[in-house]
Amino acid sequence: MLHVLIGVVIILPMLTGVAAFFFPFRSRKQMEIFLMSMVTLTSVLVWYLILRETVESFVVVYFTGNLQIKLEMDGLSKVFAGLISILWPLSTLYSFEYMEHEKHEKVFFLFYTVTYGVTLGIALAGNLLTMYFFYELLTLSTVPLAIHTLSREAILAARKYLYYSLGGAAFGFIALIFSIVYGDGQSFAYGGILDMALIGDRAGLLRLVYVLALFGFGVKAAVCPFNSWLPDAGVAPTPVTALLHAVAVVKAGAFAIIRLTYYVYGTDFLKGTPAQYIVMTATIVTILYGSVRALKQTHFKRRLAYSTIANMSYILFGVTLMSPLGLAGALSHFVFHALIKITAFFCAGAVITKTGKTYIYELDGLGRKMPIVFGVFTVAGLGLLGLPGTAGFVSKWELIQAAFENGTYFAVAGVVALLISAFLTSIYMLVIPVRAFFPGKETAAAMVRADTAHGAEVTGSGNASGVTAAVIDVENEPGAAMAVCEAKDPGWHMLVPLFVFAVLIVFFGVAGGPFIKLLEEIAAGVV
Repeated sequence: MLHVLIGVVIILPMLTGVAAFFFPFRSRKQMEIFLMSMVTLTSVLVWYLILRETVESFVVVYFTGNLQIKLEMDGLSKVFAGLISILWPLSTLYSFEYMEHEKHEKVFFLFYTVTYGVTLGIALAGNLLTMYFFYELLTLSTVPLAIHTLSREAILAARKYLYYSLGGAAFGFIALIFSIVYGDGQSFAYGGILDMALIGDRAGLLRLVYVLALFGFGVKAAVCPFNSWLPDAGVAPTPVTALLHAVAVVKAGAFAIIRLTYYVYGTDFLKGTPAQYIVMTATIVTILYGSVRALKQTHFKRRLAYSTIANMSYILFGVTLMSPLGLAGALSHFVFHALIKITAFFCAGAVITKTGKTYIYELDGLGRKMPIVFGVFTVAGLGLLGLPGTAGFVSKWELIQAAFENGTYFAVAGVVALLISAFLTSIYMLVIPVRAFFPGKETAAAMVRADTAHGAEVTGSGNASGVTAAVIDVENEPGAAMAVCEAKDPGWHMLVPLFVFAVLIVFFGVAGGPFIKLLEEIAAGVV
């Protein structure tokens, strides 16, 4: 019975999204209750499976030979499935307030909820064919989300995302064919599924295919030079960009690369070869590229997007170290970056929703009007740069330890890149709350005049010409302080997820030892 439940948790959110689209709810509140209930139920069922010691695999479709669509839950599956099953209900709750004034709301929740099931399909895939099937479905289910606003920018961004994703998946398909021909394609296996007797003198060819496939799956993981789609996708609604940058898409790319490296090819076949050094170099370059580009961005969400590009290659750097400790570091950042980055994006979305401000130079003084949002963003920023006591420090420490254990020049170069990136992160993340809480003198003065004018306007005190003059004076001040005086923290739909994520960032920073130990056991193939 449990093996059938693996299929249920994938189908349930898909059916929920379709039902929410077609069912004529009497009110928006009814739709919210239905969506929240079904998404939460899915997460509860996922955790029921996770907490079971063993769950039998479930063959959904059998084709011929070793070709089958198969669902399975191993240690790696539990990490990804557990992560998204925690984040998705909270993201759905956040979306209710964010999407309240957006158009085509039912279409949004249709694809947003369907994507939950598709992402679970990737997490619970029992072989490369199954994972590839859901990987392609993920592209198809997220394109409508990226294009949701139907603006020219959104259409162009979605088109680029589609082209890049389909092109990358083509290289992944080559690896799928080779794994079937030269290995046992029926299941993933820690250490790899390749048959050395079948490979013979074709080892060099298979390693070339691995490099191509890594860059192919690396499109979603935003590896250089195939990452320009990610910042452009920021034109989508914030729940979508958080989905793309923190939970589903980029993490699906990293997850696929972990499967390819440790569960299809095996590190014994790759370690110490040019294939390893090529892909490791790509991750180091991407770390530096993403960090530098993030520093130069003035657009709030684009800065976070380039930060995602850098941090995804933190994960891939750990993967390409091709050691149990490297994989443990990769998995820890896999989880902790998701928590940190979804928090940062949701803070950005709250600011955009309540003020319409999208550029960092427009945030001066907003911290005094939105203290909870910018307080939580500060926690996320400190976590991302790796301050001790936050989850980000734990994962970066694990990665650095793994790099020194590796001991190669490439690994040391990776450590240098991580340190440079941490320094740049401290600048491009912390400047945001600093500007929000401590505006310049001119902006602060303008805010005082704006508050005075706004109060006079509301109470009707003073003559009309005086109020008008004050408003005009304020509009000429830097920072557009008149909009600041009307800003406020969002409602509980947004604040609850932000509070939960901030608590988790700190919790894993100070008490994450048992969880890291579990990840190390998974990385060693014990679980």
